[in-house]
Amino acid sequence: MSGQGKEPSGVQPKPTRERGDVIGGGLLWLAKWSLCIVAIAAGAWVLGSVAARLWVVLLPIALAIVVTTVLWPLTHWLTRHRWPPALAASATLLGFVAVLAGVIALIVPSVADQAPELADKATDGVNQVRDWIQGPPLNIRDEQLDSAVEAIVGRLQSSGAQIAGGVFTGVSTATSVLITVFLVLVMVFFFLKDGSRFLPWMHVVFGNRSGHHVEAVLERVWATLGGFIRTQAIVSMVDAICIGAALFILDVPLAMVLTVITFIGGFIPMVGAFVAGALAVLVALVGNGLTTALIVLGIVIAVQQLEGNVLQPVLQSRSMELHAVIVLLAVTAGGSLYGITGAFLAVPVVAMVAVVIRYIGEQVDAATGSGPPEVDDGDAAVTPAAADA
Repeated sequence: MSGQGKEPSGVQPKPTRERGDVIGGGLLWLAKWSLCIVAIAAGAWVLGSVAARLWVVLLPIALAIVVTTVLWPLTHWLTRHRWPPALAASATLLGFVAVLAGVIALIVPSVADQAPELADKATDGVNQVRDWIQGPPLNIRDEQLDSAVEAIVGRLQSSGAQIAGGVFTGVSTATSVLITVFLVLVMVFFFLKDGSRFLPWMHVVFGNRSGHHVEAVLERVWATLGGFIRTQAIVSMVDAICIGAALFILDVPLAMVLTVITFIGGFIPMVGAFVAGALAVLVALVGNGLTTALIVLGIVIAVQQLEGNVLQPVLQSRSMELHAVIVLLAVTAGGSLYGITGAFLAVPVVAMVAVVIRYIGEQVDAATGSGPPEVDDGDAAVTPAAADA
């Protein structure tokens, strides 16, 4: 009797589900997630198409946000010292415009004065290279070089004339640039003046619970973007000071212009510093000869090693938390799609997307019990308005 109710030994228990049910359930799961991925990809494509059509509007907004991150600390300091928000924003913006106008006024005359001479020196350099190539060990014939040399010389001379003629190359281009600059300055003023009101406004638009998440994400995005800009400014300033000092000491033509280009290029991680350094070496080669160019090359390599091994790991890792491969791919994609502007904005955009993905991951961990508990709706995050108070 004790054996009743027990299955005979060696008999396998009857499966609770058929194989077809298990396989069908797996296929349904795969189909569901495949549809979700396709829907997300389609939505991303639609957003990309809309962004491309509205680029003329989105570009000033993006540039205004970047400029605001640079100017906000000064505006915030003025408002904490009892300056009215409008006056603090106006003073900060006017100071920024004055500095920018001074830099442009310093660069343009130097380019206009030295570009034709530099083009002529470049022509002489090309002829010297041709003489070297014709000698041993290459011994290339004249007819193989004539067409290439003529093309290069003509390009250099025309480039020198274009640079000396002015910064803008057409009324339409100048008009577009001026409109963009005007929109950026207007939006920067309002962002500086009313920026602290934006996050509390999110609670009104999205409601208490959703507004809390939107506010938390935007705070992290703002901190990441500000950290990136300030860090890149420090790195770019170090590069510009070191390389610029070397260019001035060696009396390289267009030293001031190359210094400013080095500073601006530093805001495009990895690629910008390489291009600016290569340009400095090329100008030194054309203007001062091979020895000076080799010295500039050594200084550029040393500065970039300092940047890559000391400054970037210490400073940038705290603000970006992005792998170097992601940074390089982002810069490449942004430059391919939108030129120099896309390369400049690519890394901040990817960093902000990474912030959103990390926040979603934290919420998923909290919902599944594998992470820290989610903050209650009543525990409001610290907003810029609260910080101002």
